[in-house]
Amino acid sequence: MSIKGQAYLMGAYEHPTRDAPDKTTAQLHAESAKGALDDAGLSFDDVDGYFCAGDAPGFGAMSMIDYMGLKNVRHMDTTETGGSSYILHVAHAAQAIAAGKCKVALITLAGRPRNGGNRPGASMAGGGKATGLSDGAPEAGFESIYGGSTHNTYGMCAMRHMHEYGTTSEQLAWIKVAASHHAQWNEHAFLKNVVTVEDVVNSRMISDPLHLLDCCVVTDGGGALVVVSPEIAKSLNRPKVKLLGAGEAPKVQQGGKLDLTYSGAVWSGPRAFAEAGVTPADIKYASIYDSFTITVLMQIEDLGFCKKGEGGKFVADGNLISGVGKLPFNTDGGGLCNNHPTNRGGITKVIEAVRQLRGEAHPKVQVPNCDLAIAHGTGGSLGVRHGAATLILEREA
Repeated sequence: MSIKGQAYLMGAYEHPTRDAPDKTTAQLHAESAKGALDDAGLSFDDVDGYFCAGDAPGFGAMSMIDYMGLKNVRHMDTTETGGSSYILHVAHAAQAIAAGKCKVALITLAGRPRNGGNRPGASMAGGGKATGLSDGAPEAGFESIYGGSTHNTYGMCAMRHMHEYGTTSEQLAWIKVAASHHAQWNEHAFLKNVVTVEDVVNSRMISDPLHLLDCCVVTDGGGALVVVSPEIAKSLNRPKVKLLGAGEAPKVQQGGKLDLTYSGAVWSGPRAFAEAGVTPADIKYASIYDSFTITVLMQIEDLGFCKKGEGGKFVADGNLISGVGKLPFNTDGGGLCNNHPTNRGGITKVIEAVRQLRGEAHPKVQVPNCDLAIAHGTGGSLGVRHGAATLILEREA
């Protein structure tokens, strides 16, 4: 069953806080939910579908449904694919709506990593005292013993891409530069200062070849989305953002047979474009997950915006800057500068895509005549295993 035209994104809200010492994670979920429902012109009583992932506290969906007082939920989904979960949730909500399972689907994310919150989905290595067996992730005994971290697994991808294709640190730096040009206009951005290529390559090395400014910010906060049926959308006095296509795919190690130069976007992207009936050349705006600069470069290639190995040339000289380049991206500043709530940036990618399609982005970064956008995310790690998710969205006239 195709989701093309079967559902609309009618509510989107990004929590303004970036540091929340005085709020609980559940409170951030609920405040984000209210913001998105208010944006759509709906209430908690209208919600009959609820979607969340591993960041939701307690029993996840059950705890949050109880906490928010959702009385009419008849469908719930707790799919967990890390930071890409919420992009998958939009597609899954559209599928549920098309199947008649619900009409108003609420999707929430929230967390407090700056104030002691744990990273959702994290697995701890360890073993039983007598058996040596681990109750953690099945890969832990093979990987955690070597001290793998998010930074060095992405660093491996960057180093391999440089080896294979001649990509340079200066080219990667242009991605951060573009994000900073956008973040300066965002009053809520965690980092508002415009940076240069020299600033990036001269910042402290974190995991060779990735520097400090190649890495995303760490913020508290949250966000929420409301996906509704076509008939509900028609009743709401808000700009309509229609779902045209979606794709999802896991990429795993396969016993060590891992090519570090590409992501799961090589599968999720073509599926989304095919369902939508459009091509990369038709896209006016791109929300691309930016946990690190290398994440953006690889996904731009894998989604078909340039050939494999030519991402460095594509992003150089400001081609991602709105009003200047060929492919305006992450006009809120993205995870590199604006917000990466609870170390998961997928939902903010959809939120900014909705803003662009509605014409509600900051005037300094609003893409003219923006009628077609892509939101794409990864969850997990490009260097080991991850889930990829792609959405194609259209402004309905």
